[in-house]
Amino acid sequence: MSFPQRLLNPGEHVVVSTRTHVKELFGPATVLLLAIALGVVATVSLPEQTAANVLEILVWVAVVATLVWFVLRPLVGWLTTTYTFTNRRFIARSGFIAKEGRTIPLNRISGVDFEIGVVDRIFGCGTLVVSDASEQGRVELTDIPRVEKVQLLVSEELHRISGVSHDDGT
Repeated sequence: MSFPQRLLNPGEHVVVSTRTHVKELFGPATVLLLAIALGVVATVSLPEQTAANVLEILVWVAVVATLVWFVLRPLVGWLTTTYTFTNRRFIARSGFIAKEGRTIPLNRISGVDFEIGVVDRIFGCGTLVVSDASEQGRVELTDIPRVEKVQLLVSEELHRISGVSHDDGT
């Protein structure tokens, strides 16, 4: 996934761009399977009568409503939410129709940490914690794939803009 070039300032380039781990879609996938199974069972088990046909239609309307709310909505949210670090700023963007975003200049970021739980370790993801000097203080980005690598890349960029050298430890 790449951040749109048209949204970058002149001289700005993407250091890392990511979205949450696909494990965020495990719940919606389970709902998808259960809702379709419920619809099929209802269709097969109802007798061939007019009242049963109305009930079958109602079951499928409920299945479709469930799929839209508990499957399609989270899928669109997952697809349209990105976290991008450029050589100048951190950008969080989300939304399909109504969009929202947050930008933090890199020179305002005071630290980038990560946390990896047991389940996160299994899936190779974790929480990236971006601390800044604003009133909000910190942004937690949960379920970031390869979080240690992302933290390393962002830390290197923070060191680069602050003028700190890795070679001599200053």
